[in-house]
Amino acid sequence: MTITEKKELKKAIESEINLLTDEITNIQDSLKPIKKDCSLDSIDHKMLKQEQNISIQRLDESKRRLNRLKYAYLKVDTKEYGICKECEEDIPIGRLKLIPESEYCVACMNELGL
Repeated sequence: MTITEKKELKKAIESEINLLTDEITNIQDSLKPIKKDCSLDSIDHKMLKQEQNISIQRLDESKRRLNRLKYAYLKVDTKEYGICKECEEDIPIGRLKLIPESEYCVACMNELGL
């Protein structure tokens, strides 16, 4: 991987980190305790609870991805970045542009069932 490609990836990761940070903030702001309101019937209340559970799952996944991106950002300048952990071959630059936190090539991911 060239120095220019690494710089591009670092900028892309930085951008993703900023977007995810904003998304996490928005999700956290939207999560408020659901009070039993007499104007809501039990179905409406259950739907609100379900929507809240989905938001909590999105929040958890966003936080996990944010951590993976931060780790990738720290590794971009190392020799390990962009090398598959399983087969030790280069991960294609196209894959890293789409999923910069990738630690495995597609073939190894499929083989490992990830």
